[in-house]
Amino acid sequence: MSAATLQRRKDLTFEEMVLNYGPIELQSPLSKEEFMALAERHPDFRMERETDGYVTIMSPVKRGSSKREFNLSGHFFMWHYQTKLGELHGSSGTFDLPDGAIKMPDVAWISPERLAASNDNDEEKFVQIVPDFVAEVRSGTDRLAKLQRKMKNTWMKNGVRLAWLIDPYEEKVHIYRTGQPEPEIITGFSGEKLSGEAIMPGFELPLDDMKRQK
Repeated sequence: MSAATLQRRKDLTFEEMVLNYGPIELQSPLSKEEFMALAERHPDFRMERETDGYVTIMSPVKRGSSKREFNLSGHFFMWHYQTKLGELHGSSGTFDLPDGAIKMPDVAWISPERLAASNDNDEEKFVQIVPDFVAEVRSGTDRLAKLQRKMKNTWMKNGVRLAWLIDPYEEKVHIYRTGQPEPEIITGFSGEKLSGEAIMPGFELPLDDMKRQK
């Protein structure tokens, strides 16, 4: 990297660094209080905290990923609108999990049973109920191995019952289920559908809507 490039990076504001060079992993861990303060200071940024306090600020979503995330959310919205079951959250939904991690899935759904069992009704805080279901769609800046660790070591360990990691770059879906040590992997999107199984009765996602344009 040239000296001129380094100098340009030094001259950028924090916001410009995220927009131009994200995702950015902060070098020092933050407490939950420090993370909350950072999130309040930069409400437009999508950021996540690991259990050990290390924070990642995600890149802005590019055209293809934005389209696929919208398609995913749209199918869930239609199902939720028809069934009125539970509580649905999109990609800006932030979950404060029992192990200290703070995460933002692309889609999350909480069952009526978990809602009824929780005392968390404060709409001005991060969600403190573990969702029954989450879905993550891999973007061009996402490392697959990191997403796989997130699904297994964060979502499933905290009590998610069903999770999908959708990889449009490889046309694969990694399906995580409670009590299943390793994910089921579906290869190829053409004509395939994902089912909400017993967790979300009647829900189906056509994987053709998750394809990349080539």
